Amino acid sequence: MTESTSIPNTNDVTTQTNPNNETFVTQSTVLIVDDNPQNVELLQAFLESLPVKIVTAVDGVDALEKVAEHNPDLILLDVMMPRMSGFQVCKRLKTDAKTKDIQILMVTALNELGDIEQASECGTDDFVSKPVNKVELQTRVKSLLRVRHLKSELERALTYLNEIEQDDTSAL
Repeated sequence: MTESTSIPNTNDVTTQTNPNNETFVTQSTVLIVDDNPQNVELLQAFLESLPVKIVTAVDGVDALEKVAEHNPDLILLDVMMPRMSGFQVCKRLKTDAKTKDIQILMVTALNELGDIEQASECGTDDFVSKPVNKVELQTRVKSLLRVRHLKSELERALTYLNEIEQDDTSAL
């Protein structure tokens, strides 16, 4: 009796499930908000290897307009800006039902404990100090986009379950 062995088809590799599949990143929009053009350029360069759509804003007021226009998944938000600080922008976005789920990463030169506490109090999702490390930034961006994606999936699932529950109760 001969034993037959099955050789896996290497052409089927793409059909296997990848637990680190990050296809949601390609559907994501990142808003970079900083009044310093060199900082914006640097952050864009750090994110160019990620397949995300990047939108930029020059201050807090411009950021709010861009949020309304582009509905970003993540905002890289400087703190010290003219017209409206990053703290004010964050607080406004996090108190608005339409924008509260946008992930916000504060990117700032401030690193005093009080600044970190203030960022946390206004609702920021994460905090990174300048000068920014490219690998750290990319890792945090992917992580926050993953959180945003998972929250969206959860909301869709809960909406679906509520619809099923309503259908079941109306059938009685």
